[in-house]
Amino acid sequence: MTNPNEVVIAEFRANSGVVTQSMGGVLADLELALLHHSGRSSGNAYVAPVAYMPDQDGYLMVGSFAGAAKEPNWVANIEDASEVTVEIGTRKMSMIPTVLRNGPERDALYQAAREHWPFLLSYETQTTRSFPVVRLAPIS
Repeated sequence: MTNPNEVVIAEFRANSGVVTQSMGGVLADLELALLHHSGRSSGNAYVAPVAYMPDQDGYLMVGSFAGAAKEPNWVANIEDASEVTVEIGTRKMSMIPTVLRNGPERDALYQAAREHWPFLLSYETQTTRSFPVVRLAPIS
């Protein structure tokens, strides 16, 4: 496996969603989900390991890409998607994604994310872009 995501995905699935060794152990303290999405242009299927936090009856993710100047591809891929599949632990769920790029709702959720993940503060110093917040709501 040469793609680092493949290593993380393999460890995630081998350990019921727990990732402690991959990427030098930097993911050990994070709650990770596997986000299934399709390429907006290619239509190819992708799986991205993404940190998440609980939000009401759903989840929040932040498109920080560890402070890179470019946002992660998965954000644009799910922006117009009517639904995505998420693996958390051993569960697979269909969810409705909403990408929030600006406005008071995004700002409030981003503040909650900053409190949950203090490392976002250091990511902010590495780029001038605003990180999108993704809300995943369960399909009822």
